[in-house]
Amino acid sequence: MRVENASRRMREICKLAPVLPVLVIGDAADAKPLAEALIAGGLVALEVTLRTPAALDAIRDMAEIPGGIVGAGTLITPRDVRAAKQAGATFGVSPGATPALLKAAKDEDLPLLPGAATASEAMALLALGYDMLKFFPAEAAGGAAYLRAIRGPLPEISFCPTGGINAANAPDYLALANVVTVGGSWVAPENLIARGDWGGITSLARNALRLGMHR
Repeated sequence: MRVENASRRMREICKLAPVLPVLVIGDAADAKPLAEALIAGGLVALEVTLRTPAALDAIRDMAEIPGGIVGAGTLITPRDVRAAKQAGATFGVSPGATPALLKAAKDEDLPLLPGAATASEAMALLALGYDMLKFFPAEAAGGAAYLRAIRGPLPEISFCPTGGINAANAPDYLALANVVTVGGSWVAPENLIARGDWGGITSLARNALRLGMHR
């Protein structure tokens, strides 16, 4: 898949909901009910971060749930890309971008949301054909004000800001013309996962979905 087509596919995935859940799963047994809870709440694109030993098994299990689109986050190396694809991930997310990582995603035909925190990084990725980017770490790197400012010189780039975003500040980002969705972990908090409160997670997902109703 050409980079331009892969970035277009990534944009389509980001448009599915105003929030892209960023999931840290410590026990693969939680994967299926967590995916079912989020999908029931309308958040169908799910990012499982490769931060735990259970992550790849979680991706495999989540990929079996109807109606969901499961991707892998925290892709750092080409090995991460290959493992994610083999586990069933249909897209990838990275906090940054290296030539090796971008090549691996292209070789594996895995649509990638590469991270950028500066105008120079965004411009370099745009030159390679990526126009749908992750803005990370969003709050630490300048927040909604930064993205508002960068749209002037770089109107063709859209972002999924992630990092420090919650239900309170998400609307500030979603109000911006160059933001398609936001990445956030607040829709699947650790305490609710730990006690298996899947109904509570569905409620959080539904509330997150409403954030996009007035865009």
